[in-house]
Order: sequence, then C-alpha cells, then structure tokens
Amino acid sequence: METDSRLHVRITDADHARWEVPQDIIPRPALQDVLVEPTARNSALPSSRTLSSASSDLTFTIHTAPFRFTVSRRSTGDVLFDTSATLVFKDRYLEVTSALPAGRSSLYGLGEHTKRKFRLRHNDTFTLWNEDLGRSDQLDLNLYGSHPFYMDVRSPGGTAHGVLLLNSNGMDIHYGGSSITYKVIGGVLDFYFFAGPSPLAVVDQYTQFIGRPAPMPYWSFGYHQCRYGYKNVEALEGVVAGYAKAKIPLEAMWTDIDYMDGYQDFTLDPVNYPAKRLRPFVDRLHSNGQKYVVILDPEIKMTAAPNDKDVFLKWNGSTLVGEVWPGEVYFPDFMSPRGAEYWERKISEFRRTIPVDGLWCDMNEPANFRDMPPLNALDDPPYRINNAGAHRDINNHSVPVSATHYNGVSEYDAHNLFGFLEARATHDGLLRDTKRRPFVLSRSTFVGSGRYAAHWTGDNDARWDEMRHSINTILSFGLFGIPMIGSDICGFTGNSSQELCSRWIQLGAFYPFMRGHSEKKTIRREFYLWESTARSARKSFGTRYRLLPYIYTLMYEAHTTGAPMVRPLFFSYPHDANTYGVDMQFLFGPGLLVSPVMEPGARTVDAYFPAGRWFSIYDYSLAVSTRTGKRVTLPALADAANVHVAGGSILPLQQPALTTSRARQTEFRLLVALAENGTAKGELFLDDGESPEMGGARSKWTLVRFSCDKESRGGITMRSHVVHNTYAPSRKLAIGKVVFMGLQSPAAPKVYVNSVQLKAAGIMYRRNGVLTVSGLSLVVGEKFEINVVMSH
Repeated sequence: METDSRLHVRITDADHARWEVPQDIIPRPALQDVLVEPTARNSALPSSRTLSSASSDLTFTIHTAPFRFTVSRRSTGDVLFDTSATLVFKDRYLEVTSALPAGRSSLYGLGEHTKRKFRLRHNDTFTLWNEDLGRSDQLDLNLYGSHPFYMDVRSPGGTAHGVLLLNSNGMDIHYGGSSITYKVIGGVLDFYFFAGPSPLAVVDQYTQFIGRPAPMPYWSFGYHQCRYGYKNVEALEGVVAGYAKAKIPLEAMWTDIDYMDGYQDFTLDPVNYPAKRLRPFVDRLHSNGQKYVVILDPEIKMTAAPNDKDVFLKWNGSTLVGEVWPGEVYFPDFMSPRGAEYWERKISEFRRTIPVDGLWCDMNEPANFRDMPPLNALDDPPYRINNAGAHRDINNHSVPVSATHYNGVSEYDAHNLFGFLEARATHDGLLRDTKRRPFVLSRSTFVGSGRYAAHWTGDNDARWDEMRHSINTILSFGLFGIPMIGSDICGFTGNSSQELCSRWIQLGAFYPFMRGHSEKKTIRREFYLWESTARSARKSFGTRYRLLPYIYTLMYEAHTTGAPMVRPLFFSYPHDANTYGVDMQFLFGPGLLVSPVMEPGARTVDAYFPAGRWFSIYDYSLAVSTRTGKRVTLPALADAANVHVAGGSILPLQQPALTTSRARQTEFRLLVALAENGTAKGELFLDDGESPEMGGARSKWTLVRFSCDKESRGGITMRSHVVHNTYAPSRKLAIGKVVFMGLQSPAAPKVYVNSVQLKAAGIMYRRNGVLTVSGLSLVVGEKFEINVVMSH
C-alpha cells in the first residue's frame, strides 16, 4: 500500500532479474516485499491472507491454493480485480486474467487505438505496440502509443477506480466484458490500483504517480496552421497573409519536412528555405506576436552523423543502419546520456539560425522503411501479438527488436519507450536553450509522456467518421495524463468537402490543441479559401479566444491535479449512468458542454443534458433545465457548435483577437451561470504564459477564486477570493463586465459593488433572467464583492 489511494502488486521472478520500466521513466518508491509465511515450522501456508490499511479503501487478498489475488473496495465490498488460477509466468510470455462484473462495469482507456466508441466494447482485443501504421483511421489497430491503463466506472453509483500494468513490452489485452486478460511478451506483472472513488480522483491519483502533465505555453492554445507541401518561404508568407486578410486568428505557422535539405534534421533547403529568407519571416511572425514550429524525425543521415559510438542504436555489434526520408540513417539512442546530449546540442545549434518556438517529433515509434533480417530469438517471440491487426512481425516498419540501447537494453524491451525518450530530450533541449516553457508535440507516447509533450491523433482522413472518432481518442488521452491533444482539423489525408471542414472547425475550436494540417497531394484547405469555412472559423475561433482565460486555467488544473481539459460527461455526473456511453458530446472543463454537428446535412443535433440548468454561451438564454438527465433536440447552428454553460459555473473571459497576445491585453469579463439554488463558482489563473514553472515557488502567478451565493432575502452575492498574487500585471488587469444568467427577478435588480450602489446606466436586465453589469473596473488581484438585490 504505497499511499492511502494506491496499491502496488508486483509479480516477478524471485531468482532472476527481469526487465522493468526504468526508474528514470516513472520514478517510484523502493519496493517493499510482503512475504506470506507459515505461522509455525512445518505448518502449511495459510489459504489466504488479507492486507490493508485502516486509512485506505483498498484491500488486497492473496490466495495460495491455487495462487491468485483479489483487490476489493473496503467501503462497499465491491471486488475490483479478481485473478483466475491460470496465471502464466514464462521468460517471454506472461498471462493473467481478472474477472469483471459485466453488467456493472464500464471500462475506458487502453490505447492508443482509433476506437468506434469511447467506452470499451466487449470482446475487443487491444494490442499495445507502438507502430507507424501509415494511417490512423483503421479501427482498433495499435497505433503510435502504449498506455496499459484503464478506468472502471461501476454502476449503480458511479464509483471509479483505475488499473495500470506498468510494462513497456508488447501485449494483447482482451476485454471480454466479464473478464480482462493480459498477454505480455516480457517484463514483469507490475500492477497499480488507484482507489478513486470519483473519476477525477482516479486521474489525480494516476498522474500523481506517473507525473503531472507539463504546463503548456499560453500561445499554444491559439490556432496552428500546417501542411505537408508548403514548397517555400513564399508559400508560408501567403498563408499568413491569407489568414490576416480574412480576419481569422492565426497563432503559429508550422513547417513539415519541406524545409529540410534532403529531409535531414537540423538543416535548411538552400533553395526553397534558405536562412536569409526564413529567418526574416520568423522574425516578422515574432514581431506580430506569432510563433513558428518545425518537424523533427528521430534519425540522422549516416553521412552527417558524428563518429561517436554511444550516440546511436546498435545492432549486431555495429551502429544500426536504417532507412527513412533522408536515405540511410542512424537512430539516436535517447537512453544514452551522450545520445540525449547530442540531440539537445543540435536543437540549440539549429535555433541559432532559426529561433523556432516549438518542436514537433514525428515518426518516433520509431519508423524504419528497411526490412531487417532476424538476428536472434528476440526477433521471433513465442507469442505473436496482434500487431497491425494481422499478427505482423514486431519488426514491421520499425527498427529490429534485437537492436540494443545504452547499457545493453534491448529494443525488444524498450521499443515502446522510444517516443517518450525523444520527447523528453527535445523538451529538455528547448528548456535549456530558451529558458522558457517548452512546447513539444510527439506522435509516439508512453505512460508519463504528458510530463514532456502534447500529442495529436496522427494521420487521420478527411471523413465524417474520422471526425467523430477524434473525440474518443481525445477523451482517452485525457485519462492517460496527456490533456494537450488534438486532431488534424479537416483531416490530413483525403479531400475534405466544405461542409465537413466547416463542421470540423466548429468541433476543433474545442480541442485543447487546435491545428489544421493536410497532406501535399490533397486539395488546399486553409480556412480562408472557402467562405463557409471562413465564417465557421471566425465564429468558432472567436468563441475559443474569448474563452482563453478559462482554458488556460484548465491547463493549471491539469498540471496540478491531472484533470483532463476535455472530459467525458460522467466526470461531472458519475451518478447518471446515461452519461457512460456519451461520446459525441464532451465537457470542456466542468463548465462547458459541447454538442457538435457530426453528420452531413444535419439540421438538428441529438444531445444529452445531465440534471441541472444549461445556458447558451451565445445569447445567454436558459436552454435546458431538468431535474433528471434528458435528451434534447437542438438546432444545427450554421457556423458554430452548440455550446452550453453548466449552471453553477463562473467562467473568466476576455475579448477575441487575431493572436493570443493581443487577446490577453483586453479587459476581463465574468460569465456567471447560476444553479437552481443560486450558487456558482469558478477560478482564474494568471501568469506570464511562458515561465518554465506554472504555479510554483519559483514563478510569479495569481489565482483568484470566485463564488456566488444566494442570500436570505433572495438576492445574490458574488465574491472574489485572492488565493495567491505574485503576478504583477494582475494588479492592473481589470474586470469590466459581469453577466449573470438565471436570475429570477420581475424587474431590474439593484447592484452594489463593494457596498456602493451602481448607477442604472451600468445595468441591463432582460426578462429571460440575464443581468449585465458594465462599466466596472475591478482589479483582478484584489478582493471584491458584488451584491444583486432583487426587485419584487
């Protein structure tokens, strides 16, 4: 029992050391073995023994004849994990099965795959082996990351717990509904159980163990534009000008491998992307408050590689030679200190020429275009996992698993860690060189990758079903501790229609990471090219940029508690079993319900609303009020997704602009959505948006909590509580307007600000219960109180 909420169960070979996930990947407490011994000499082992802590809700019972174990919840007696007697533990094959209550258990997680549904379906097998599959639109096949973690939400009541198998080897996990079976080709059975009992508590406990999500810079929450096929600097300049002319926000320009000389990392095409043209372009972006990001692939062309044997992967006694875009390449060994140092040094050297603001790690499963012959038994394990849905060789399209890393670690054991290790080295290189908060986007991930990188869903296709599936992947990565995630808006491959692209923009405006990216053989789809997509972008991105203070505060919450920014409905409404299967809507933080259009030609949206009051974010009207959850038919808005504010929420807002830096200079506003009982709460986090530490002892930051309560005579009192205030600009930033939704007053109420009555000119009241209080100048970093006295 490592903490009151975390139980660790490790099964290994007592006589022989075995591969385990290294401590520097997931730092964890020293092991404390518990021995089950006879009570007296020559007596038999007890048939079972239960271990627990009085302060924990988890209990562990070990059974000896036959060997198995169970994990239970003390408060309810519910059995959470119950292994069968058929445990298998061989050199390169481990198997264990646990029973599950099929009628009461809803499982989520186990990735990375493109799934039909967010809630795992019975009789599905999930293969975990990081693979460059070519396209991410193939359902239920193993993709770029490995996350052997699931959350189990039990009904009735909605209590939740989490289960992690901390193992980096390839595996198949079969979920049968009434059971879950792990078939693993190496390592140890290293289970961690997280008690919950709420979904938010589970991710809090999980990310406390694997590491909290990295804070993302403020600018990264703006809109990013990329395309594989921007031929030269002039093409980039034309795109930036197109967005500016159309008055569509553009935060960052990205460049795919087009910028490289012969597709080599840390080089520039001397004809199409010469430094003398690219550097002034990047300088102009910076002067306009915009950013520049480029791609890196984890390979170095042989002819450009340093003669250092400790920098690259080895195979058969020599440096491994593979083939990727540049031709014959070496693969950096990010496990090696010299390999990581080399990568970080190259980043610094490249930034002397082009001061990029972020880096994009692609092809880091790692991909390899060269088929390698088998070298030893590792290349042909006795159990073939269902790689790529066809039991493909695990060397398929990757480096051979017989390759070796630093200290002789085999790729067989460390394959799924490669993307994690590259993201860590890239993060550390940017941090060391810029002294600012890094932005790293990584395609390949593992448990704990969120400490260093954001993620995107990979090479998706321009199809309606792909847009729908993006929600499932984004929700899953919220569970995995990687909240900064998005999907390429309008699709990467294939040609998008105007209608699909417009609807995807409306959805993508509520991805945490918001980027458009397309393949060079597809039609151009920058959002200003079609009037319909331009309207959707202006409307939806306008809402997004208004919400930036709320979104950035969610980033702070994710960094400190692991809470997903985009989350399923059951995170806030676990008692409502009808929310367990909802995956075409989602919550953006606790305060916003997003119900996008997901079908072509749709005129309505079938949406589920949990119990409570729900207000339109566009006109502030009370759209739904229900004491129990219910389905509602909404109109399919032309240029925006349906977005509703949950009663009981207070959202901090600013005014939209074409860049986040300009939006940050506008006055603040508060949107107060009253619950039925007249209460509401929210918070605002502020810092400079780029300091390496977010909310820590070495950084300057401000946290203000807002609350609203109903007074005895029916009035409303809203208060601010300054929790922390060392960010100097918060003493100048002002809240200029507060909008209350859901008031019940027959006439315009009286408003008092810090006990001084406000003049009528600053008050506008509509009969639908919306009160707008304008002309304020409330300093964000100072305590204030607003009293609303109802008229009767």
